[in-house]
Amino acid sequence: MSPKPIRKAVFPVAGLGTRFLPATKVVPKELLPVVDRPLIQYAVDEAREAGIEQMIFVTGRGKTGIVEHFDIAFELEQTMGERGKDLSVLDCTRATPGDVIAVRQQVPLGLGHAIWCARAIVGDEPFAIFLPDELMVAREGGSGCMKQMVEAYNEVGGNLISVLEVPMDQVSSYGVIEPGPASGALTEVRGLVEKPAAADAPSNKIVSGRYILQPEVMRVLETQGKGAGGEIQLTDAMAKMIGTQPFHAVTFDGARYDCGSKIGFVEATLALALAREDMGAQVRAIAMDLLK
Repeated sequence: MSPKPIRKAVFPVAGLGTRFLPATKVVPKELLPVVDRPLIQYAVDEAREAGIEQMIFVTGRGKTGIVEHFDIAFELEQTMGERGKDLSVLDCTRATPGDVIAVRQQVPLGLGHAIWCARAIVGDEPFAIFLPDELMVAREGGSGCMKQMVEAYNEVGGNLISVLEVPMDQVSSYGVIEPGPASGALTEVRGLVEKPAAADAPSNKIVSGRYILQPEVMRVLETQGKGAGGEIQLTDAMAKMIGTQPFHAVTFDGARYDCGSKIGFVEATLALALAREDMGAQVRAIAMDLLK
């Protein structure tokens, strides 16, 4: 039998964005623009490319602007229409009624808890998870990260995570896989460790912000205690499922930018601006001038 299709995606976006204060005092970090699109838009576009229909945002107080971004802005659109402005620039922000859902994470208890907050919407279906801080950019002419994962999922089913290789001195900041046999971009996952010391890390393959999980993970999270950092860790819940269901990692063929950090955010902005036909040459000239 073919595995159930991936129709739903969960976006945990309840964080306070303290590393970007004061910019994020009022504006959610996920709405900060990388060139001219907010960070959350890139993640939703990636989900849509992979055939995902329903977007579930796990929000917190002060984060309603994320949902409003995908609503109709009547006054803006009416004014633009009256002035003859092109409205197609807003096409990516439009959603089918009922396909954008928000649930609240009322207490910040970690990523695992945030995912668990979406359990009633996910139901008994497999689902994707996107961490919008991780901006995943496809190679020119290639597929996005989640589309690559869905294609792999259609072959092997079960649970999948996106991974990237990093230097060993960086593994203590991430979830790390214990790898089994590999075939091309696909690697069997035999274990998962959250933020291990470099000496204890089973590999340098880090979990990079994209997941396809079976609904049973919600039952594991239901009773899971706190792990690293005093939070309910999604990595711990996934580790308990290894051996009971197929579990694989997909090495993403593309670029990843850590937009949870200021340096990563600037890097992403420069990289995407330089790749744009409408501004790349000008941005390159500005950068060269500044570096003189």
